Order: sequence, then structure tokens, then C-alpha cells
Amino acid sequence: MNHTQTPFSSSSSSSSSHHSATITTAQQSAGGNPISMGSTLGASRHWRDVFWLGIFVLHLILVGFALGVLGFNRFRKKDRLNIDQYTIKFLENQAGLTEDYWPLYAVAAAISTVMGWVWLLLLGSRSNQMMKVSVHILTTYLAVLSVLCFWGKLVFWGVAFAIGSGLQFLYIISVIDRLPFTMLVLQRAVKMVWKLPEVMRVACAFMLVMLLWLVLWSFGAAGVVASGIGDGGRWWLLAVFSVSLFWTGAVLCNTVHVIVSGMVFLVLIHGGRDAASMPRNPLLQSLRHAVTTSFGSICYGSLFTAAIRTLRWEIRGFRSKIGNNECLLCCVDFLFHLVETLVRFFNKYAYVQIAVYGKNFNHSARDAWELFQSTGVEALVAYDCSGAVLLMGTLLGGLITGTCAVVLTRIKHPDREMMIGSTAILMGMVLVGLAMVVVESAVTSIYICYAEDPLLIHRWDPEFFNQMSETLHQRLQHRSARAREGLSQHRLSDHIQETISI
Repeated sequence: MNHTQTPFSSSSSSSSSHHSATITTAQQSAGGNPISMGSTLGASRHWRDVFWLGIFVLHLILVGFALGVLGFNRFRKKDRLNIDQYTIKFLENQAGLTEDYWPLYAVAAAISTVMGWVWLLLLGSRSNQMMKVSVHILTTYLAVLSVLCFWGKLVFWGVAFAIGSGLQFLYIISVIDRLPFTMLVLQRAVKMVWKLPEVMRVACAFMLVMLLWLVLWSFGAAGVVASGIGDGGRWWLLAVFSVSLFWTGAVLCNTVHVIVSGMVFLVLIHGGRDAASMPRNPLLQSLRHAVTTSFGSICYGSLFTAAIRTLRWEIRGFRSKIGNNECLLCCVDFLFHLVETLVRFFNKYAYVQIAVYGKNFNHSARDAWELFQSTGVEALVAYDCSGAVLLMGTLLGGLITGTCAVVLTRIKHPDREMMIGSTAILMGMVLVGLAMVVVESAVTSIYICYAEDPLLIHRWDPEFFNQMSETLHQRLQHRSARAREGLSQHRLSDHIQETISI
């Protein structure tokens, strides 16, 4: 077994004693038997968050109907369903057909699907290099897109990509010291999922499900682009359908998240895929719970988790680089504490609790966060940037897909390139994200298991356990030092004020 050497390796007796203390603390906090925890996956469960399940299904029906109508209205004949009579005030003289733009979306979907499958195939042998490419190339790629947009006189998009490139650069600078540990965690997560071929098959199956939905979605989007409504109306319709696609894609990604988390959790609990204590057909059990009793919780969490998590990453990175600007620090701290409160109820670790215990989403998120805080593992979770690195890979895949779509659209329909390109970016992100979520699920399961019972990680990979424990020890010391420094400054400030008043 090959292990990457990192600065976080520990071999001293003091580190060993710290590891023992970590194990004892976490076990006391967990208060559970590993085998009994694992057996809950096969227990009967109640349906959770049924309201949001109904909302999601209703949304699919309504959006699917609207997409079908708008696509068919311009399919092989202009205004086939006489919809234009209701928008007569917003009509333009030029309008196309659905089949003019539908093949462009098909090409974009094909490109992003190939990228997602290639990413899955290269997980075992080239994962570290792929993660580094995601981190370092994204900034450059955004900057190049910004220059090309300014050159093509697309000022809005040029400014947007320039801001994105700047924010990405600042974020990388702010977390550069965390990347070695992040790469270590990602490598171990890849090692875990690569030994579970059924997990890879689940990801591929859900990518096919997403492709089936994209057939209808792109048909309706092509009808919107081809419609006679003005550009403002087209953009608003595309924005509504894009939000729908984002939610649908997030639901499918998080369904895979729950399935994979359940599998990884069981593997760690029982000590291996082929252990005698492993339940029969664990993948089918996890899949059945994910698409039935827990599906409402997945639909609910998918609405908010991604946005709140991304905002938290950006605020954390910005907060660490502010310096001594007290006014700005005060404003950012207010936002930081607000987002931290939201994270307590909307975090990706909830999906592991959903997979294992079948709780509702808010209950799962709160329990996961309290588990991390009670064991101190929250300091390690906050230090890790694996989710951000995987998001960078997803963004890069979406941008490459959108770029290819823009190039193809520019040849025949130069006036529609931004509409096709922006929606193709979203399609690419959804499909590539379905491949990325496999690794992210393994990462979240590793942290939950480490908080529940560190011995589970020690039994699976002792060296990785030592590295995690050493890093946790360093982060807790760092937080204690910062807290003492803040308290000293506060006391000094109070003493100066008292002296001045006297």
C-alpha cells in the first residue's frame, strides 16, 4: 500500500498519546456500538420531509410540461401551437426553430458526459494530478475567457469572468497552506471508492438518468432560444429553467451522495467490503432508502446546501486575509457567524446521517455538526478544502463544455452564443458534478466515522489516522492560541479605557 508523504506525518510518543486521547474522547461522545450503528441501515424507516418530496415532484411535472410545450411550439414549424399570439407585444421579426439549437445542446451534453466518465476512469491512477489541475488551471482559464469576452465586445461576461478569476486567485492564496492535507484526504477517499466498483456503476447510472432529463430540458431550452420573444423574455425563461435544472441536478447528486455514504460507512464500520458481518446487498438497501423514505430530505437539502457551503468557503478565505481593518473585520465576522448558523442546519454531512440513520434533513445536519463540535473534529473539517477543490473541478468541466458550445454556436448563430453557452455551462457542471460527488461522499463519510469512532479509521488505514490526528491536534492548538490572543487584546483594551477614564 503506497502512501503519500506529507508534513503531517507523526511518529513521536507525544503524538501517540494524543491519538489515544482523541480516540477516547470521540468514543465517549459517540456513545454507540459500531456494529449497531451499521445495522441501522437495514432497519425499517419512516418517510421524511414528505412536503419537499411533493414540491419536487410537482416542480418536475410543471417544468417538464412547460419545456415540452415550448420546444414543440418551434419544432419543424414556427409557432406550431399559436403561443406567439399571447406575446405579440414582445415579438421580434426573427425567430428560429427548435432543431436549429437542439443539436448544440446535444454536443454539449456529450462533451460533459465524456469528461465525467473519463474523470471516473482516471480516479485510481491520476487523481492527485487531476486535483492539482482543477486548482491551478481554473484561475487561468477564467482569465483567458475574460480576455476573449472583452475582445469580442462582451463586456458583461468579460467583467464576470474577470471577477471570478480574481476571487478564485484570492481563495487559492488564502488556503494554499491547507492544500497538502486536502490532497491527502482526497487521495484516501479515492482509494476507498476505487475499491467499490458498484459505487462507480451507481454514478454512471445516475449520469444516464440525468441525460434522459436533459433530453427534455435541452429540447425546451432550444425552443426558448428559437422563440420570437425578445431577448429579455428569453433570458428570464432560461433563468427559471436553469434554476430548475440546478435543483434537479443537485437532487440527483445528493441521491448519489446518500447511496455512496451508506456504502462507505458500512465498509468502515465492518472493516471491509468482504467482512462476514456486512449485511446482504448493502448497495440495494442504501439505494432503496435514498429513493424512497429519504428522498424528501434529499430534495429539501438540495435547495440550500450548495449555496451556503460555497458562501462559507469564500467568507472563510476572505476573513483570514483581512488583517487589522477592524471595521471590515466586524462586517465580515457578522456574515461569518450568520453563515455558520445556517451551516448548522444545512451541511453536506447531513447526507451521511440520512444514509445511516434515516433522519430528516435538519435533524441530520444539526446532529452531524454537534458531533463535530463535541469531538473537536469541526476544526479539522474547517481546515479541509476538499469540497472546494472538487467544486473547482466541476466548474472547470462546465466552463470547458460551455466554451465548446459557444464555439459551435458562433459558426451558425452568433447572436445566440451567450444563451447557448451559459446554459451549456450549467449542463456540464451537473454532469461532471455527478462524477465528483462520489469522492466527496467518501470524504464526508470518513469525517463522520472519525468523529463517531476514530478506531474505525485506524483499523482501515493506520498511517492516515495518524496524519489526521496530528493535524487535528495542530488545529486545536492553533485555535486555542488565537482565543488566548483575542482574550489578551480584549483585556488590554479594557485596561486602556479604564486608564483613560481615570
